[in-house]
Amino acid sequence: MPVTVKPIPDGPLMVKGECEVLDPQGNPIPDKSGDIFLCRCGASATKPFCDGGHKRIGFKS
Repeated sequence: MPVTVKPIPDGPLMVKGECEVLDPQGNPIPDKSGDIFLCRCGASATKPFCDGGHKRIGFKS
């Protein structure tokens, strides 16, 4: 299945399909099952994943 990346209005990037996420040192971050949501507001405490912080800070895109 191809990977699809879709920005959610005023929220994260939704990634569908198999994809490997790496930490800043290039090490794989353990798989999460299903779709993943990547932070793009900078407020997440679980970066690179979204924790809903965009709602708290009123992120608009």
